Amino acid sequence: MRRLSHIRLHICTQGFVATLALIGVAGTQAAANESVTVVSWGGSYAEACKKAVLDPFTDETSIEVRLESYNGGLAQIRAQVETGNVHWDVVDLEFADLARGCDEGLFEVIDIDELPPAPDGTPARDDYFEGTYSECGGGGIFYSTVYAYNNESFTGQRPSTIEDFFDLEKFPGRRGMRRTAAANLEFALLADGVSPEEIYAVLNTPEGVRRAFSKLDTIKEHIVWWEAGAQPPQMLADQEVVMSTAYNGRIFNAQVLEQQPFTIVWDGQVLDYGQFAIVAGTPNLEAARSYLLFASRVENMAAIGHYIAYSPTRRSGIDLISTHHETGVEMRPHMPSAPENMGRVVRNNWEWWSDHGEEMNERFSAWLSR
Repeated sequence: MRRLSHIRLHICTQGFVATLALIGVAGTQAAANESVTVVSWGGSYAEACKKAVLDPFTDETSIEVRLESYNGGLAQIRAQVETGNVHWDVVDLEFADLARGCDEGLFEVIDIDELPPAPDGTPARDDYFEGTYSECGGGGIFYSTVYAYNNESFTGQRPSTIEDFFDLEKFPGRRGMRRTAAANLEFALLADGVSPEEIYAVLNTPEGVRRAFSKLDTIKEHIVWWEAGAQPPQMLADQEVVMSTAYNGRIFNAQVLEQQPFTIVWDGQVLDYGQFAIVAGTPNLEAARSYLLFASRVENMAAIGHYIAYSPTRRSGIDLISTHHETGVEMRPHMPSAPENMGRVVRNNWEWWSDHGEEMNERFSAWLSR
């Protein structure tokens, strides 16, 4: 398998729009008639992307952006490419899916040297954190899968470790988890005593995979499964569950915008990252490339962090993170990569998931059906 350099956390596009030379009225009208369909994760994340990237892109280029939502994976993209009926132009991807899709030829190749430099002129290839870009990607954010709880669900002791998530005796009640193998297997092994550094070595063995599923078995009948990132905050608010895994940014927005009494447990977080990619065979290639480059501008990548607690995967973007645009809350302490949140953290191994993801998801589906 061709290996890609990159690095989650879910990505909102923000990078440099290749300047279109629009000459005369005819050229201006042509640009105004262009459009690009961007597919992302919906909810508060999509709203952050719209404010930080999509709307500014349209303002600058007159290219209309149509925003659609999905729940991840390659199935829909693969079907479009294989049938030649491509109607998605740019897709926001988890990195393991991006790597696997790039290997399969599902995405257009993007030369890293085409991406805009840092404000001080540093080339993009030297500005991205190590391993955080792909030969098919642009833009990029760090995000994290954590678990959270509603303070009103507890009157005494409150959960504080990943072990507590699996402790039904100490903290009875239903749990929310995403209906997928990724992150759940890592959480299970952490709670079963495996150190973060050994997670993927253990998962690389049949015994390790069985161990992870055996740990999930201990809470299986108490799990409420979710698929869309907007679901966990609602489940917690309704007290349908006492705690739930979730994307850190979704919980943050529920805290600051809706005043929900939620607490994030950072212990055991699975730190991830993602990028945007252009679907191979799109009939809107030039508009899609313009959007990808715009989304890869450092200031645009950082702008997402003004609306939701996800940070850019380029070094020069970190200093551009300041306060939440609507509430004035200081954003840095809420970022998954903040030092105070990085105690016991699993750094998602995209290479392992790219190699084993489909097999693990099949096994996960079989486990669910039992």
